Amino acid sequence: MPAIDLDALAGRLPGRPLTRFAPSPTGYLHLGHALNAVYVWGLARALGGRVLLRIEDHDRLRSRPAFERALLEDLDWLGLEPDLGATDELRAGSSPYRQSDRDDVYRAALARLEGAGLLFGCDCSRRDIDAEGGGAPDRETRYPGRCRARGLPLDRGIRLRMDGGIERFVDARLGERCQQPSSQCGDLLLRDRLGNWTYQYAVVVDDVRQEVDLVIRGEDLLESTGRQVRLGRLLGREEPPVFLHHPLVRRPDGAKLSKSSGDDGIRELRAAGLGAAEVLGRAAALGGLLPEPRPIRATELAGLFLPS
Repeated sequence: MPAIDLDALAGRLPGRPLTRFAPSPTGYLHLGHALNAVYVWGLARALGGRVLLRIEDHDRLRSRPAFERALLEDLDWLGLEPDLGATDELRAGSSPYRQSDRDDVYRAALARLEGAGLLFGCDCSRRDIDAEGGGAPDRETRYPGRCRARGLPLDRGIRLRMDGGIERFVDARLGERCQQPSSQCGDLLLRDRLGNWTYQYAVVVDDVRQEVDLVIRGEDLLESTGRQVRLGRLLGREEPPVFLHHPLVRRPDGAKLSKSSGDDGIRELRAAGLGAAEVLGRAAALGGLLPEPRPIRATELAGLFLPS
């Protein structure tokens, strides 16, 4: 796996960088989330930085309070304490670190994009998009621009005009990358027809407003980076955060772990008698950070990234 040059990474960041751990309460946490937490807390501590805990419950249909309560409990049990967005603060009620409590922030950002003439209304369903050739089995569904010139009001789905052009960035683990969002996804959906803010939109607005410097996430989100860099720039962020995409924990058949299938859930591992340090060590080994599983406490995660 490509190595992480900690000195080079530190040179691209401010003295006390801010990263974030941002689970969605649409299921229980599993070992894939634990690996992401190992990277987030380990690199943050190795860099002398901070961790923000953000609850990404933009999907109101799938998010559940019970799942949020469970993931907060799992984080406490693992010993993963955030610097911003404390678990007790989130339990107490409304929080700036929960997306469902930030509707006014997303509306304000939308008004900026609307004022720049970058938005249009869209009533397309997935079936409409696929019927125009936007979908293919081996790649993401691309929006073909069906509603661009229809003049629909912004009281339904809302899309951002995504014109041509290449976005270049340097991933802290994978190196130089270039992406062309208009070819990958087409015009970006910001709010769906049911009024839900989309992941691509909400996460960028949050990273801009919360001044996140370092985005650490799995390789499955690598292809989202170019469009998020561009959206951030349109929202006023000229210098994007540094991105680092880490390997995924996969099942024996090569598929990534899934909340819906209950793969290696933290709750199940706890019930089986594993301790928090054993769970973190198992996740670190599955992600290639340890040659084999061994217990490692949350306070020791920085050592996985510091020179020996």
